[in-house]
Amino acid sequence: MQLNVLPLPIADVKLITTSRLTDARGYFCEAYVRSDFVAQGLDCDFVQDNESRSDRAGTVRGLHFQKPPFAQAKLVRVLRGKILDVVVDLRCSSPSFGRHLAVELGESGGEQLFVPAGFAHGFCTLEPDTVVLYKVDATYSPTHDHGINWADPALAIRWPVAPEAATVSDKDRKLPMLGDLSPVFD
Repeated sequence: MQLNVLPLPIADVKLITTSRLTDARGYFCEAYVRSDFVAQGLDCDFVQDNESRSDRAGTVRGLHFQKPPFAQAKLVRVLRGKILDVVVDLRCSSPSFGRHLAVELGESGGEQLFVPAGFAHGFCTLEPDTVVLYKVDATYSPTHDHGINWADPALAIRWPVAPEAATVSDKDRKLPMLGDLSPVFD
């Protein structure tokens, strides 16, 4: 199988596609082969897979991250439906600190987004009954779980849903704005 890794405008975030073998039954792909990823410079030891299902289009999850020493790199893919996937650079020493990047991911394209540690991550579903799967390289730690508010106007993210129309958890609605966040990643 062929692994295609496309660098994106924010350093270290990558859009990844794998070749698919298609026939009358559908398709087959090797979504993750560690040695192929390592050969492309993506050397993460993924230790946990997370899956979410969102019933409605306009569901927003995020923007989440874990603080060190449980900071997580993520490999995100959509199994059903489509999302606008968003990352925000929280690395204080990065020239793109506070900037975001948004990419559409869907089941039909089979793209994956590699998000290194040091970023907040979230998404908005563009279709009902969307299922997202993501690998992480550190286990979930409730005491290190944190985030920034998805609707922070300073981030200037063009979400496909208005804040009053979005389906959002109470936890995510109460996340702080980026300007209220103490530095997390050097």
